[in-house]
Amino acid sequence: MTGQETAEGPKHKRDLTRRKVVAAGAGAVVAAGVGGTFAAGAFAGEETKAAASGKAAASGKATAGSGEACYKLTSETTEGPYYIDADKLRRDVTEDQEGIPLTLRLKVIDSETCKPLANAAVDIWHCNALGVYSGYEDMGSGGGGGGGGTPPSGTPTGTPSGTPTGPPPGGGGGGGGHQEPTDDERYLRGTWRTDKKGEVEFRTVFPGWYQGRCVHIHTKVHVGGTWTDAGYEGGTTCHTGQLFFDEASVLASAEVEPYSTNTTTRTTLDEDTIYPGNGTEGGLLKLKYKKNAIAKGVTATLTMGVDPEATHEGTEASVQPGASESASAS
Repeated sequence: MTGQETAEGPKHKRDLTRRKVVAAGAGAVVAAGVGGTFAAGAFAGEETKAAASGKAAASGKATAGSGEACYKLTSETTEGPYYIDADKLRRDVTEDQEGIPLTLRLKVIDSETCKPLANAAVDIWHCNALGVYSGYEDMGSGGGGGGGGTPPSGTPTGTPSGTPTGPPPGGGGGGGGHQEPTDDERYLRGTWRTDKKGEVEFRTVFPGWYQGRCVHIHTKVHVGGTWTDAGYEGGTTCHTGQLFFDEASVLASAEVEPYSTNTTTRTTLDEDTIYPGNGTEGGLLKLKYKKNAIAKGVTATLTMGVDPEATHEGTEASVQPGASESASAS
């Protein structure tokens, strides 16, 4: 289910000026505010005051007063074919999906000023433990995921080289741009609002893998809109990216059911054609879990530096350094 997306592929058309979240109970969410503040130190090591810290100097970041960005922009990537425009306003996106519990904590800041972006709408969506996206279940996992295989160990055999070609088994490719949903399932998808510190937290499960892609989560940040009793309206998309997991964590997850039943050949982080290979700036998550006990849960954090004045819908293929011109985009 790679769902290759090329520059020639069709764009997913939607009117961002009328963007709207519709979800049962949304009015209560707005009335109550975001709530659920993070524990102190949840973003330790990724403070928004990077401009004034030794970390800024050590990492080559300029101070806010120097006329340069105080925090590097988080890499933009393609949206991929399986985005569904924010129809679930919620922080817990798990529904009935099995998998390793994952707490995802994101902090959104203006890369020029390092000020937090409050009241932004953040979307996340990703496949389940067997590589299947909700809304597109009939497209399968892109490689026959599930079915009693053995977990991957070390470097996978039969690893795809370069860009996967052709549609994945199950008809998930579509040859390019956005694919219209084929079912009403919406697990592992959600939108939530950043608080005054620019922070937002989601409860989900550790993603699995599917043909041609490493383990990842898609994300978007929308600004300039209005939160209403119906949800979030208007605004623009200032960031479209993907969040990535290091190899050690993925190999550990592969020992746990139901991930261990996924027989799809796995693409590693280094082999992936979308991951830009630049660490945190490229969306590489900071993970925390108990060694040899990843099944108990994982906490993932990342500070995302964005340009709130920019528009990055991610509806065209994004070719990263070292990637093929026809890079897969699912």
